[in-house]
Amino acid sequence: MKITKDLYQSSLALLTDFYQLTMAYGYWKSGKADQEAVFNLFFRKHPFQGGFTMAAGLEYLIDYCENFNFEDEDLAYLASMKRKDGSPMFEPDFLKYLSEMKFTCDIDAVEEGTVVFPNTPLVRVRGPLFQCQLLETPLLNIINFQTLIATKAARINLATLGEPIMEFGLRRAQGIDGALAASRAAYIGGCTSTSNVLAGKLFGIPVSGTHAHSWIMSFETELEAFEAYAEAFPDNCIFLVDTYDTLNGVKNAIKVGQILRSKGKEMLGIRIDSGDLAYFSNKAREMLDEAGFPDAKIVGSNDLDEHIISSLKSQEASINVWGVGTKLVTAFDQPALGAVYKLSAIKSETGTWEPKIKLSQQSIKINIPGIHNVKRYYSNGKAVADMIYLENQVIDSKSTMIIDPMDPTHRKRLMPAFYKEEILLKTIFKAGKNVYQIPTLDQIRDRGIAQLESFDKTHKRLVNPHIYPVGLEENLHHLRMDLVLKAKKLDNGLE
Repeated sequence: MKITKDLYQSSLALLTDFYQLTMAYGYWKSGKADQEAVFNLFFRKHPFQGGFTMAAGLEYLIDYCENFNFEDEDLAYLASMKRKDGSPMFEPDFLKYLSEMKFTCDIDAVEEGTVVFPNTPLVRVRGPLFQCQLLETPLLNIINFQTLIATKAARINLATLGEPIMEFGLRRAQGIDGALAASRAAYIGGCTSTSNVLAGKLFGIPVSGTHAHSWIMSFETELEAFEAYAEAFPDNCIFLVDTYDTLNGVKNAIKVGQILRSKGKEMLGIRIDSGDLAYFSNKAREMLDEAGFPDAKIVGSNDLDEHIISSLKSQEASINVWGVGTKLVTAFDQPALGAVYKLSAIKSETGTWEPKIKLSQQSIKINIPGIHNVKRYYSNGKAVADMIYLENQVIDSKSTMIIDPMDPTHRKRLMPAFYKEEILLKTIFKAGKNVYQIPTLDQIRDRGIAQLESFDKTHKRLVNPHIYPVGLEENLHHLRMDLVLKAKKLDNGLE
């Protein structure tokens, strides 16, 4: 799907922070616009205090980059901007440069549905400094949100033990685009359907839904409302039973279910949207079974998230389909992932690559320098460790050490020859041309499910998960420490 053209009908080049444009102008003005650079997009901490994160948003990223150009209306707007003295913010030759710019970057990224970890690059951009800089804000906007929602959905899917999840957060989502991106990402994370019809049309996600309380209230009686709905949709009857009295609503659903059965149709189930879901679902299950409807599903909803679902599971609630909305599509308990986009290398005038380091009083904010990639090692189909390594570094197949970038005392010895390995960053764009075959959304969803299955259950605990080993290859660790110490000396005037 061509997201930019289908949804917005125009360029999205101005979907950026103003300082990206002022820096781009500064690069151009100082003759650095075409200097080659490498940026990495990564996050520093798992969301939701979890033990894993699921990458999403790559298809949006591809579409954005394929349509990355400044149109006449964009340039006219930039030309209208003034400085405090009334002079133009950007001179005409710079705007001409923007109008003639062609996207030429290389982009490597992890595939959607991949389980990822802090400090490892999700996206690596290599190309002219000018273009790399302009991509920062839109790529963060795309990857941050969809990765966050896919991760939330994956956690909910783990809590339901793989039972169907209907995503119906459209009315509570953060605007139109937020709703569409959330529906897509939630499906990647394991949801089975969405209530969002436009998302169904655009992305091919199965849509689901029956009726609301207003349907019941518009009739004289609940029974009459159920009968009318059964007449309209005899093959799609899930009755919402808690408008007035939940258990009486179950009785009325059973009555209409018997009428449907006499006509050769079958009631699909009921939905409970309020009250004590464990108690009412168990009572409803008893009533449905006794009435001869053991296959009727019980849908549970009402501000659910992974923690409430886990609690309901521990109470042996008889819910087997889950409706999740607000707390999924808004990532209610952590509304931002916090991924960042940092310069890691720049090409000098002599043509050599210079690794770049950013210092901070907070060690978590010191970036990883150089042009690096990630290898995941598997043993008997299970992921055992991720190694961040310099791409030009030859890895010893017999023995290598990975070192935690946040705590160098945490180390793990690996014997790569005994493992199956996967390089996580895949080539997406080469010299501005898309060379990646985008999978279908169902294939992406299947990848996400398979990825989670490859990790030990201790890493997937919703509370206090076991930390999965991720570390820098020894040479990269030493390079990073050398650059940190050198930068600190310069900062202190010692060199």
